[in-house]
This record gives sequence, C-alpha cells and structure tokens, in this order.
Amino acid sequence: PVRHSASPAMHNAALEELGLDWTYVACAVDSDHLKEALEGARRMGFAGVNLTVPHKQLAVPLMDVLHPSAREYGAVNTVVFEGEDAEGLWRPVGQLRDPSGPVRLHGYNTDADALVRALGEDLAIESRASRILLLGAGGAARAAALRLADEQVGELWLVNRSMEKAEALAREIAERSLVTDVRLGYPEGDVEVILNATSLGLKESDPLPLDISRFPLTQADGVYDMVYRPAETRLLRAAREAGCRTANGLGMLLYQGAAALELWTGRPSPVETMRRALKAEVYGATS
Repeated sequence: PVRHSASPAMHNAALEELGLDWTYVACAVDSDHLKEALEGARRMGFAGVNLTVPHKQLAVPLMDVLHPSAREYGAVNTVVFEGEDAEGLWRPVGQLRDPSGPVRLHGYNTDADALVRALGEDLAIESRASRILLLGAGGAARAAALRLADEQVGELWLVNRSMEKAEALAREIAERSLVTDVRLGYPEGDVEVILNATSLGLKESDPLPLDISRFPLTQADGVYDMVYRPAETRLLRAAREAGCRTANGLGMLLYQGAAALELWTGRPSPVETMRRALKAEVYGATS
C-alpha cells in the first residue's frame, strides 16, 4: 500500500541537501502492470525506483541484471537504471552526463542489510547465536530469514498462516546454514526478539500477527515490527505494555533508503537529514 510510504519525505529531503534537481514520488502500480510500469520508467529516464510489497519477488525475473544481494534473498526492492558510458561500461544513468542509448534494469536488495543494522541500533540485538521468532514467510520474511541465517542466529522459529510456505523456507535455510537451528511454530522458552515481517498492523483493525495464548509477549526481550505506519502498531503497543523493548520499521526504511540513494547518485547519503525527515513524517517530530 504505497499510500502509507514515508520514503518520498526521506528522499526528497536528501536530494535537496545534495543539491540534485531530482524528485522522488510514490506511484501506485497494480502487480499485473508491474512489467509495463518498469518499462515506462525506463523510457521516461528514471534514475531508479524502489519497490514495496507485493512487487519485490515479482520483479526478480523482470530485471536485466540481478545483483548478488537480490539473487541471494530472492527479492528486489531497489532498481538502478543503467546506461553505457563513453568506455562502454554500464553505470547508473543518474551518474552519466549523457544517458542516451540503451538502458538496463539492475535489481538490488538493500532491505536485508538494513534490517540487521536496525535490529542492532534500535533493540541492541546481536544477531549471532540469538533466538528469534519470525512472523511471516512471504518476500520480506524470506529475505529477513536468509539474512539472519547468514548472521548465524542460534535458533530461528518460523510462524506463518501457510505451513507449506514456512516449511519451504525452513528447508531453504537448513540447506544454506550449518549454524542456525530453524524450527516451525512457537518456541517453548524465551527469545531475544519477535520480528513481524507480515503486513498485519497496517490497519488498526488487523489482528495481532501472533497468538499470544501460545506465546506470551513476556517471553520476548524485544519486538521489532517492520510496519512503521502507524508508528505504534497493536503488536508494539501490546509488547510495550508487556515490558518489552520495541521498535518499528523506521530504522530499516532509513538504511535501505540510504543505500538505494547511494546506488543511484554515487554519493554518500545524508543519513541524519533522512532520519529527521522520517521522524517528522511519521511522528511529527522536528528533531
């Protein structure tokens, strides 16, 4: 649901600070029209695009080139439009003086690294050897699970409405990680963090994404919800009341966006400016 996105506020503040005559806009695109939308962006001279659910997995076969990050995690959240420079090398069109000629789509995943960084900063979670309960098995959850396995988490518990999806993800993790013990269902003991990678929470009427009768929130040190709007979802409110440390997905949004902007521009992103813009957009805060 791109209407809820805070990305335009973040990126436009950054573009202004960088002195670039660019603009970042949110465009609602039906998944059936994703291919046409990307082709239109290519022909209109876009520097790049970000993709949100449900497009991240659908975009993978539509890319001309997949960065190892996108191939590894099976999802594209950042597309860089590239053209050939005078030496015939492919470079981001936003960094070319004359971006005429053929343009290709290069797909990246900047979500996975951003999540690990946000967990560390917002909840002081050291992923290695930790116990994590992951809610969801879709595109966002899959990227999170595989990245956490790469971080060598100790135990990763998967809970999802579709058992088939959870089982498939568990097999994939088991095949690539000799360290992470991946299991289905709710843990019996405590965990360092509950990570919500579902879309439940975007609406106030949404149910909680976990069954607290089977796993009380008091058994978690922290709860991280990838949803950032509303700023405090029902899950985060319940977790706060249960005494958990909590964080929403704003940190993840910040760091994936900063990485995307650097890919498009070739310049360091003004992270603190982007952070302030996000807080103002989501919390109404000015500092």
